[in-house]
Amino acid sequence: MEARRVVVTGIGTFTPLGNNLNDYWNGLLNGVSGAANITLFDASKFKTRFACEIKGFDPTAFMDRKEARKMDRFAQLALAASDQAVADAGISKDNVDIDRVGVIFASGIGGLTTFQEEVINFAQGDGTPRFNPFFIPKMILDIAAGQISMRHGFRGPNYAVVSACASSTNGILSAVDTIRLGRAEVILAGGSEAVISAAGVGGFNAMKAMSERNDDPATASRPYDKDRDGFVMGEASGVLVLEEYEHAIKRGAKIYCEIAGGGATADAYHLTAPHPEGLGARNVMIAALKDAGMQAEDIDYINTHGTSTPLGDGAEVKAITEVFGEHAYNLNISATKSMTGHCLGAAGVIEAIACIQSVIHDIIPPTINHFTDDPELDPRLNFTFNKPQQRVVNAALSNTFGFGGHNACIIVKKYKP
Repeated sequence: MEARRVVVTGIGTFTPLGNNLNDYWNGLLNGVSGAANITLFDASKFKTRFACEIKGFDPTAFMDRKEARKMDRFAQLALAASDQAVADAGISKDNVDIDRVGVIFASGIGGLTTFQEEVINFAQGDGTPRFNPFFIPKMILDIAAGQISMRHGFRGPNYAVVSACASSTNGILSAVDTIRLGRAEVILAGGSEAVISAAGVGGFNAMKAMSERNDDPATASRPYDKDRDGFVMGEASGVLVLEEYEHAIKRGAKIYCEIAGGGATADAYHLTAPHPEGLGARNVMIAALKDAGMQAEDIDYINTHGTSTPLGDGAEVKAITEVFGEHAYNLNISATKSMTGHCLGAAGVIEAIACIQSVIHDIIPPTINHFTDDPELDPRLNFTFNKPQQRVVNAALSNTFGFGGHNACIIVKKYKP
């Protein structure tokens, strides 16, 4: 029996480069940095005082004020992106069976800001346990998936996925498998993260994971540059409407691309560091190619995990050269985190969206902020430094890796009826 094909029929996204698909894509192509001084809290005493924030987001444009107060920022962003995606896909109760439409939504951390605020309020009080009755529903990871389903009335499979910075890629893969298995016809899949807060920034600073280039935030995220000094935190939300191909054709949906396949592996190595030889990264790309029924030579573009950390960038490059061999030098490689920062659990979905746009428009977004070659990285590789490059992109691969050794990879390809 032939496997059920999965296509993308709707997209919604909020990123540091723009609050819709077109603005996000144009920001990538124009090499815009989303990094600036933090405005969401007073970061003046922190080692890192900048991040890639979403600009101009007003939750009351998507929900009433009372409803917004019941949600953490990550869930507000999730709901707003779902509205965009549903409208883009043209889904309604008139053209889908809502019992066969699900939501699989991811976050790496969830409502950290809500947790921080409630605990601080308790600690500053007289010890009497006075907590907001919405404390737990605002904080828990699964609430974004729940809120999206309630908003749109979707009654299919509904749950959250968490695997640190690989979360939303794993969420997309779970959605693809659910459709392939016939358990749903349509799934809204993606992820949201919004932890630019004292707890989020302070926690990652304590791990020495983030850049401290406070004198020049716009160039702080510099994957593959010799002087990279850590990632820049970002926030984002993205939703893909994934649909079984025949179902999409029957209802006359526009189709962006096809999800060819994907994979997931573990490093089984270290709490936060990648395997130094890129073992898990190598294995996950091999698994994705096998799942997609593709050869290494079929891939034209890789959107790398590329966080701008000294260890991570090098390990991923080793894995790419091992998996792709001589074809690695025909690939375009880029790290869009150089512009968006690292959006943690939402990184996978917004980078998958970048790959989808690349496949549609035959252009590679750049890796910005490259100043000095790293002698440890193979100079023959095309990292698409500083400027976009036009080329035919039949298939693109997106890598996301997370603390705990979680690796996830997805391949998108041009839609062919």
